[in-house]
Amino acid sequence: MASKEIERGKGTRGRGAEGKQNVAVMAESTPLEDIETGKKEKHVRYFKARVLDSHQSEGINGVVRDCMEDDAIVFSDKSTSYVDISDLVELHVTEKSDAKTTKETLKWVHIAISNAKRTLLGNYHKIKRKYLQLYLNEFIYKLNRRYFGDKLFDRIVIANITGA
Repeated sequence: MASKEIERGKGTRGRGAEGKQNVAVMAESTPLEDIETGKKEKHVRYFKARVLDSHQSEGINGVVRDCMEDDAIVFSDKSTSYVDISDLVELHVTEKSDAKTTKETLKWVHIAISNAKRTLLGNYHKIKRKYLQLYLNEFIYKLNRRYFGDKLFDRIVIANITGA
């Protein structure tokens, strides 16, 4: 099947499906606990997304090396692609992928993926694979600055001056 035909077809769901591109999505979260109610939740500050050539462990390990500190604690599902992550970070916690994991542990990753899909499909008519990382960069840039509000202009000025 030609690559154009694959990209046009909706295809099946899941990892390695025809016409789909693998993307690693990471969320930096900080656990918070309300002292009065004792309710625990995670506050998410920053996201990262990287297009992967494949869902093999070598590609995942490269993304982890590039995007995470050595003292990070990583939560993931029990994919066989994540077997070497524990060698690259301080702690790697895996949980079986089910409804509880999706709603609690990896909640913000799934929300970011859902919002990225909705944003990209709603704004663009055709997304080519070679430009997907650029589209994701734009989405993540906006997502990471969602709480800047009035400080956004000052941040842009500082970024232009310092090149950061």
